[in-house]
Amino acid sequence: MTVKLTILSAVGSLIWGTLLAAMRVSPVPLMRGFGTAYVNIVRNIPLTVIIVFASLGLSDVFGMTMGAADDFDTQSFRLAVLGFVVYTAAFVCEAIRSGINTVPVGQAEAARAIGLTFSQILGHIILPQAFRSVIGPLANVLIALTKNTTVAAAIGVAEAALLMKEMIENEAQTLAIGAVFALGFVVLTLPTGLILGWLSKRLAVKR
Repeated sequence: MTVKLTILSAVGSLIWGTLLAAMRVSPVPLMRGFGTAYVNIVRNIPLTVIIVFASLGLSDVFGMTMGAADDFDTQSFRLAVLGFVVYTAAFVCEAIRSGINTVPVGQAEAARAIGLTFSQILGHIILPQAFRSVIGPLANVLIALTKNTTVAAAIGVAEAALLMKEMIENEAQTLAIGAVFALGFVVLTLPTGLILGWLSKRLAVKR
């Protein structure tokens, strides 16, 4: 469950975060304003508040079921993914924006001079270089997301933290169970950091 939460949330966060980064560097003031406001607001809201709101607010108040009205477990899982995407995308956005800022301005100016549009410049010139330069920061965001999935226990998603709590209550082996789950997270996050760190060095754009 933890791995599923991480993978789905990571994919959604990367897509939404990239769109937010594009908005933040857009020449359209309204889009820039929305991207800036979104990042500044969401980054300063605790993740637990966002996850609980996704469950209580979107589900109970607004009736959002995420296509699983008769399945509480599936509904909670999907709402948790939505909450993680909303939160993590703000950090993905800032990581990608920092990568965009490393691309020399002259490249964009040259592209505009030959008639390319903003979307063409961003998609064909800026973002490919930006992604290569921010693999390391994105790896840190992914590791943080993996650890943050424990917050989903607050809305009843049966991931690692909830399972650990239930096992401790039933078995009363607090130290041993806690050590096993801690080791599990190390196994999930350490290889991720090492592999993406290696990719970051190998694919870095030489300036």
